Amino acid sequence: QVQLVESGGGLVQAGGSLRLSCAASVSIFSINSMGWYRQAPGKQRELVAVVTSGGTTNYADSVKGRFTISRTSAKKTVDLQMNSLKPEDTAAYYCKAVVAGKHYWGQGTQVTVSS
Repeated sequence: QVQLVESGGGLVQAGGSLRLSCAASVSIFSINSMGWYRQAPGKQRELVAVVTSGGTTNYADSVKGRFTISRTSAKKTVDLQMNSLKPEDTAAYYCKAVVAGKHYWGQGTQVTVSS
């Protein structure tokens, strides 16, 4: 069983920054991929950014150039640095890990961007 714990959400004004962190209960190198997803009220959950075990990253078009995903093996974390935040970035953000073909989700952390 893989447990993921997110932190770092909160309220920020438009143009501000937040950093989300996701801590995994297993070695980061046993994880095939790890990513951040978000879900706004009334909308489907969508991919924000993902990093594979090989270090390849992928971003949603809406966050390219503003968000950066990174992983730290020592701390077994994957972080999402979010800059130039917009009100449309407001959502619950979820960390997801794929380990041996199984998908695991964190409990989510709320990000609210005020205009």
